[in-house]
Amino acid sequence: MMAADSGATVLEDKDGAPKMPERKKTKFDVVIIGAGPSGYTAGIYCSRAGYDTLILSGILPGGQLVNTTEVENYPGFENGIMGPDLMIEMRKQTQRMGTTIVDDEAINVDFRQSPFKILTGSEEYEGKAVIIATGANPRKLGLEGEQTFAGKGVSYCATCDGPFFRNQELIVVGGGDSAIEEATFLTKFATTVHLVHRRDELRASKVMQERAFGNEKIKFHWDSQIMDIKGDQKVKQTVIKNIKTNEETTLDVGGVFVAIGHVPNTQLFKNQIDLDEEGYIVLKNKTHTNIEGVFAAGDVHDRTYRQAITAAGFGCMAAIDVDKYLTEKS
Repeated sequence: MMAADSGATVLEDKDGAPKMPERKKTKFDVVIIGAGPSGYTAGIYCSRAGYDTLILSGILPGGQLVNTTEVENYPGFENGIMGPDLMIEMRKQTQRMGTTIVDDEAINVDFRQSPFKILTGSEEYEGKAVIIATGANPRKLGLEGEQTFAGKGVSYCATCDGPFFRNQELIVVGGGDSAIEEATFLTKFATTVHLVHRRDELRASKVMQERAFGNEKIKFHWDSQIMDIKGDQKVKQTVIKNIKTNEETTLDVGGVFVAIGHVPNTQLFKNQIDLDEEGYIVLKNKTHTNIEGVFAAGDVHDRTYRQAITAAGFGCMAAIDVDKYLTEKS
């Protein structure tokens, strides 16, 4: 019906009384920040335990797996599954358990006291407990070809993708422990692994170096960097440049593995949560942070394994720890 004095529309319920607009629910038992394997798993466990649970998924839900093609090493899928499809299935399962999922990004938090406050661009949410599951992103080379061939020959995880590159020549970029581990692992599948490093010596531990130098399949390109990645439907060639002589070399390769480190998504929690020198969350006990009632799960603290299955495991652990914490508080 129309209000005679203003021309505005007034909504009425079936009894003729003014109908108030529905207010968005903002207070929850548990708020999970992040929606990768760790966040979704934590949501499943928290909701099944009877807690009113919210997941703030961020702008791009699904974590790194949304940029992954075929996933063969996640249990339960005999023929593998595409990364985005796996994340869709996890999301559906989480919602079926009763978890509220809001596709919005946390831009500020207040962990000074419980209930904890999490601010997005449009709303302020409260939670009696918080699980941080914001993950980490691989450092990138910054090349146009890197973006073009991401998931088509450019990878950031040898353990995940190495078996797809059998009997091919591959490149690993980096000189630390992670790069040497990746290169060594890839020799199980590749004919040759070209290790491209900007310096004239490795940063990896002596044990790792000796293992790499003793592997006939690893060829070292010192003082060098990748200038371009080329191909059609997938990677075919790379151009590397010696930064001392400026000499460029074109290599025919089937894949490029970038192993120059990861950046944990923890800037939001700086000065509230204890972080190490590289920005990873420091855990005090199991999944507990230094703030009682605030927990962490997945790549945001795990610099070692960085697998979908381990992230999911950490999500499970964090949810169980949350259950114990809230039970003791009640």
